[in-house]
Amino acid sequence: MPLTQEQKKQYKSIGHHLKPVLIVADNGLTEGVLDELKRAVSDHELIKIKVNILDREARLATIHELCKAGKADLVQVIGKMALIYRKNPEANKQLSNISRFN
Repeated sequence: MPLTQEQKKQYKSIGHHLKPVLIVADNGLTEGVLDELKRAVSDHELIKIKVNILDREARLATIHELCKAGKADLVQVIGKMALIYRKNPEANKQLSNISRFN
């Protein structure tokens, strides 16, 4: 189910204070990157990703592939930073950025 505008607004305000937990370089979406993505989005629900790819079209394509691979919703893209969200019904309250900032 897509995120509502109200949810996106709330997640953007939370995401503003987050540091990137995943950095994707020119090697692209390797198996290690995808494993870390799945772990991070499962633990934290809302994560910031830095995509160090110079070409804008390739960067946006990589971000959309990350969302598809992680079954996550794209909240926001600003430059090389992307904010993505996936609900975890059994989220750890200590790790979840949504629980910690609410």
